[in-house]
Amino acid sequence: MGAGERKHTEAHVVAHITGPREEALAELERRARSYSPEHPRSPKRRRLLRQSDGFRLVIDGAWQSFVTRFTVAELLQDSDAPTAPEPAAEGQTVPVARPTEAVEQPGERDTDGVPIKPAWLGRDDLP
Repeated sequence: MGAGERKHTEAHVVAHITGPREEALAELERRARSYSPEHPRSPKRRRLLRQSDGFRLVIDGAWQSFVTRFTVAELLQDSDAPTAPEPAAEGQTVPVARPTEAVEQPGERDTDGVPIKPAWLGRDDLP
């Protein structure tokens, strides 16, 4: 991003996938194939390359090439994640909330098919 001496890299999390690495790579490939960056405005050539940890999309424009890297990564820590309750002392019991059954509810979705309103929003059984 940027121009000249002020160019810098930006990173964005595009999705969270729970499941095996192969499923995450398949979803990432689907997103990389359909990704349409702002630049170049008039692409001349588009190449999608597979790497060990993801994909690299190279789009040639009239004057220069633009690269977007799509990487699968395992989340190890999130400073904004909900905190887990403290473990119970020996002999104490902790009430456990039972999760409601996950029911696909129709609702608005963005162009990638991701629900506008997250499924967890409004649930009272989550910490």
